[in-house]
Amino acid sequence: MKPSVRFLGLTALIALLTTACAPQTAHNSPSGKDDRTGTLRVWLFQEVANGPKERVVDAVLAGFGKAHRGTRVTVEYIPVESRAQRVKAAFNDPESAPDVIEYGNTDTAGYVRDGGLADVTRDFDAWNEAEDTDPTARQSVTVDGKVYGAPFFVGVRALYYRTDVFDRLGLGVPASQAELISTAKRIRAARPDLYGLAVGGAYTYGALPFVWANGGDLATAEGGSYTSAIDSPAARKGIRAYTSLFGDDNCPAAKCAGMSGNDTVTAFAAGKAAMAIGGDFSHAAVEAGKVKGKYAVAPLPGVEPGSIAPAFAGGNNIGVLKSTSHRTLAVDLMKRLASKKTQGALFDAMGFLPTFTDVRRRAAAEEPFVEPFVATLAAGTRFVPASPAWARIDSSLVLPTMFQEIVAGKKEVAAAAGDAARKMNDAFGSAG
Repeated sequence: MKPSVRFLGLTALIALLTTACAPQTAHNSPSGKDDRTGTLRVWLFQEVANGPKERVVDAVLAGFGKAHRGTRVTVEYIPVESRAQRVKAAFNDPESAPDVIEYGNTDTAGYVRDGGLADVTRDFDAWNEAEDTDPTARQSVTVDGKVYGAPFFVGVRALYYRTDVFDRLGLGVPASQAELISTAKRIRAARPDLYGLAVGGAYTYGALPFVWANGGDLATAEGGSYTSAIDSPAARKGIRAYTSLFGDDNCPAAKCAGMSGNDTVTAFAAGKAAMAIGGDFSHAAVEAGKVKGKYAVAPLPGVEPGSIAPAFAGGNNIGVLKSTSHRTLAVDLMKRLASKKTQGALFDAMGFLPTFTDVRRRAAAEEPFVEPFVATLAAGTRFVPASPAWARIDSSLVLPTMFQEIVAGKKEVAAAAGDAARKMNDAFGSAG
């Protein structure tokens, strides 16, 4: 996608702030090696529309190659949904493991517990760009006071909606959760060829705002340990609100129960849905779809009219594996991939929100599509329990299973939530 003039201006400003990423001598890796030549392997996440990301990464690698003669970098783009299995295998087999990985911020605690990520605290603190990192983003790479990566982008979700459909049907942007649900069903009734609001039974982070907006939570913390709260009355109210959207009057369960977040965004971009809950990181995929020029974005409404539902404070990080035999090179590549220059280019290409506060302020000022996401961040975001257990809960699909059992009619909300709570508590107990 060709950058706009405003985007080019942003990138130029960032370039002025960006200094050379010359590597410092890094600490020894567990392998006892710190080779300065050879091949580095990188795993990054596959996006819905991956071409723009690949072009940004290729530019980073070109600069890295010029700075480090005798090195080669291979990049593999892996599906987000299968990351748990791939990364676990890499931790268990250093010979086939990458040197640098992109990982979700919900994975940090689990990966550190598993001994997979290198402690890069000294490297990060010595990095001149690190001082402008959003404190919340820094927290996402920090466990017990030590830093295990560099924030790559921050992600929050909002409501994408079809302006042409809304105008034709005389609809206003939903101002409350109840209005969102009723609007979705009105659209489906008038346009049975469309999902009113595309939802997915495997879309955990699209569902959680409904739980949080109704006063529910995933878990409560006490004395350093967690107890599931997904079966509380408030959480069950949010679960009912979300699962009420699965049916022939909005998004048929037979088609939508198995849909992931990427699936819902793909449906919206393809013109099959009038609304979808998508991230700032979904912008490029939507722009590349059939709805280009026929959509807008607004914050996802909360329960009270005019309120904003709490969004998951998502985002990804770039980390170095402890098993690398190229630690100095890997740390330098981590910084280049997560630099202000790269984050500015990813915003230009993909709409990823930068983790650097100064870069994000300029992005918001220059591009209107960012405003709903910045407003969502300002309204207050939520996070998953900061426990190594979350990786197990997430990878074992505890919450998607709960939603899918409900929408398939296999269990009532109370029973499904109770089962999910027991599974979560088993994981919390095992994590200590």
